[in-house]
Amino acid sequence: MDNKSSELGTEKVGKLLLKLAVPAIIAQLVNVLYNIVDRMFIGRMPGGELAMAGVGLAFPIITLISAFSSLIGMGGGPLAAIKMGEQDNESAEKIMGNSFISLIIIAVVLTVFFQITSEDILWMFGASDNTIGYAMDYMRIYLIGTIFVMIALGMNPFLNTQGFAKMGMITVVIGAALNIILDPVFIFGFNMGVKGAALATIISQCVSAIWVFLFLIGKKTILKLKIMNMKPSMKVILSITSLGVSPFIMQSTESLVLVSLNTKLQMYGGDIAVSAMTVMSSIMQMVTLPLIGIMQGAQPIISYNYGAKNIKRVKKAFILSLKTCLLFTLVTVSMCLIFPQMFVRIFSSNAELIEFTSWAMRIYFAGMAIFGIQIACQQTFLSLGKAKISLILAMLRKIILLVPLIFILPAIMDDKLFAVFLAEPIADILAVISTAICFSIFYRKNLLNKE
Repeated sequence: MDNKSSELGTEKVGKLLLKLAVPAIIAQLVNVLYNIVDRMFIGRMPGGELAMAGVGLAFPIITLISAFSSLIGMGGGPLAAIKMGEQDNESAEKIMGNSFISLIIIAVVLTVFFQITSEDILWMFGASDNTIGYAMDYMRIYLIGTIFVMIALGMNPFLNTQGFAKMGMITVVIGAALNIILDPVFIFGFNMGVKGAALATIISQCVSAIWVFLFLIGKKTILKLKIMNMKPSMKVILSITSLGVSPFIMQSTESLVLVSLNTKLQMYGGDIAVSAMTVMSSIMQMVTLPLIGIMQGAQPIISYNYGAKNIKRVKKAFILSLKTCLLFTLVTVSMCLIFPQMFVRIFSSNAELIEFTSWAMRIYFAGMAIFGIQIACQQTFLSLGKAKISLILAMLRKIILLVPLIFILPAIMDDKLFAVFLAEPIADILAVISTAICFSIFYRKNLLNKE
């Protein structure tokens, strides 16, 4: 048995989770920088508030592209880990090869589709005459790098799932560091504005994609990326996508949420409300992405030991990750609610925007303090290969609760703008309660009395 695989089944769970989760958390924090550095620099351009609103309108498309990478990467990664736990590395490599070719095919299709349709889509998303130019300038360049984004994000889980968390972290750190360096050079040095921000991002993602690819064909990896495993197998691809559909819906419905919010906020609050939403979605990523890092650290432990039928270690990994996720959201969200101005000033020095966003944050973030429960339970279902349950929970918060509430609450409340922001905490609280009940039932039936 390979040493890395052996560690997943034998090393002390707390120590192993720390070893795997810390690099993954750092990677997600750096990934936050990927997503917010552009906005930090754009917000300080002349007319930065409108530019930030324009780029914010493009985020649903960018989020959807990332969602397709999760469809493959977050579906294939746990499956490969389960196969490794069953000592079937050959099947795990076939899963990885099919994931790689699937990402390339999807990237080509998305690039062509959005190059043709993005302007019409952005108008539907709530663009105004003041913001459409910024949004299109960003999207035309960003879409060129779709294939790099797909490979970097979609194949990185195959590093983490083998226990190479540090390598997975380096993938993100390389790209983000380069993005931070290139952003001011292109935006201000070459006076390219939002076009420069987009160009810096795709160059950075290209470097990350090359890094992942070279590692997976190199000598250190347990699972090797081989041409013979890239021949598409519908059976393998369906197994990947059936498990990956849950994180796909989690991310793609974020696009639906942003579109719904932006259209209603444009209607009731104008461009400043859309700019505020761009800032708040950035801050929310600062809270939620580290949670994903924690669960990325737990996923190989849970998946491997579930495949090896070592239920005791599965339970230990889940309970520890649940406590960590909940503590993290309690602390970080409390800071956001008490000191909202501190976070908003990261993105803008405009007094009106700071005041408006700080008010909105205290409403929008009110239910997020217990959100760690939602992420821990939902991602554990995914790690156990329980795609259907994870899918239902992913749909519950956003599609069943949040999106309808964005439209229903303003129709029944006098303060329309307040009502739009209020939809988020109501959906969060109801989703957490439902997910906790669902997981506790599953836990008692399938894990509690089994060793």
